[in-house]
Amino acid sequence: MQTVSVHIGNTTQTVIPPALHSQFIEHLGSCITGGLWVGKESAIPNIEGFRKDVLEPLAALRPPVIRWPGGCFADTYHWRDGIGKDRPVTFNGNFGTDRPEDNTFGTDEFMRLCALTGAEPWLNINLMSGTVREAAEWAEYVNRAEPTALSALRRKNGSEAPYGVKLWGIGNEVWAGGGNMTPEDYVSLYRRFTSAMPRFKTPDGSPLPQYFILSGPDGNKPKERVNWTRDLFAALARYRQPKLDALDLHFYNWNVGPEADTEDRFDEAGWYRVLKGALEIETVIREQYALIEEGLARFPAPEGDLFPAQKPACRLIIGEWGNWHQPAFAARPALWQQCAMRDAVTSALTLDVFHRNADKLSAACCAQTVNVLNSLFLTEGDRTVLTPHYYVYRMYKPHRGGKLVEISASAPETGGLPAVMALASEKDGVVTVNLVCTSYSVPCRAEIHLGREADVLSGETLSAEKPTDCNTFDEPFRVVPHQNLPEKAGEGKFAVTLPAGSVSVMRFQV
Repeated sequence: MQTVSVHIGNTTQTVIPPALHSQFIEHLGSCITGGLWVGKESAIPNIEGFRKDVLEPLAALRPPVIRWPGGCFADTYHWRDGIGKDRPVTFNGNFGTDRPEDNTFGTDEFMRLCALTGAEPWLNINLMSGTVREAAEWAEYVNRAEPTALSALRRKNGSEAPYGVKLWGIGNEVWAGGGNMTPEDYVSLYRRFTSAMPRFKTPDGSPLPQYFILSGPDGNKPKERVNWTRDLFAALARYRQPKLDALDLHFYNWNVGPEADTEDRFDEAGWYRVLKGALEIETVIREQYALIEEGLARFPAPEGDLFPAQKPACRLIIGEWGNWHQPAFAARPALWQQCAMRDAVTSALTLDVFHRNADKLSAACCAQTVNVLNSLFLTEGDRTVLTPHYYVYRMYKPHRGGKLVEISASAPETGGLPAVMALASEKDGVVTVNLVCTSYSVPCRAEIHLGREADVLSGETLSAEKPTDCNTFDEPFRVVPHQNLPEKAGEGKFAVTLPAGSVSVMRFQV
């Protein structure tokens, strides 16, 4: 057993945005159809068509934002196909789904999902095969309060009140399947689409905030992502700048290629390789944030005083992230992927990166919530499994809205990583401390130095007998959190044992 020392310092002014814990759902494989959505007539227990054993635990997490309908599916999705009673059957060729799409889950169902889970909706418009008018009319349908043909259509379909959608993704991965565009091509379209988006009012008569989200670079291509973002802002800076609010970066922790293993069959080398791959996202965040700041600084000052412009600003968002293992490419349903203890550890490390960079990153959406890639739920027929990744989100929930706390750790190295990686936040006098034991096989004894008197509120650890363990339909509770209370070891000092390859969250009242 190794001993590590974790020192908790001062609380900073950096607040962790709750939106860093957001979700992404897409009509891909069985993420929505058969996963999240079974329809009201299904024999599977459901709430308004949403399978009960997914909806209830998802609502317990209260995902801050849910992004829909894609992803690549958004590039060919026409929103009118998914409203009303008589919906056309189309063909879904999205990333290997390759099956008819009945469109029974559409705009109104998505809005109901957001209402039931407490999430803010993020709608991603079809920039590649859709039209400016189609996008503007979608906004009219969901947000117009005044009596018009489109607001009347929404009322006919069951929603008297407008939905008040604020987040609009303008295209998706336009550098690849979203059109193989150059930054200049994309900015030309972005200017047109955003200029045509209508404006709305809230019930009290004030303007409804609307945030337009740029399609950002492929985060997995080190050279291209730098050039893309730099060229993108150069094109935006020419002449009058359109409204822009955020850049949507996508980054996957690829476990593909010659060294690739499977989700639940790997050795010690594979454990550390995938953990290290997850940490690369921190470099990408800091790089892209710097490029955004650099690009905004080059925007010219507006000419004349008649219409004074605000200082340009653009937040950084990660619209898709997660582990992507090689077997998912051949899986059916498309991109179905198991989630083992290794995935839970990488998810915890990734969320800690997001929290640590909360001054640079505003939101992040896990890809995807059900059955696809780094999922929180797996379904098969009428059975549902909560993956270890789900429990990481549940354990990390206290960080939302908390302020980062300075922290330092002294830990021996294991496999090229610190044996324990830590992060802390404080909210309402409660300090929440994460301890991720990265060791493949050796447990750790952690000494937590708070530097002030405190009482233990809770302690919880997610671990497994073997790092390859996962929750299956036959053994759905193989990997679940268990209580692990730290012991008082002196004034303002506590100690706790951390199993190898585990995620622990300790909470202290100070």
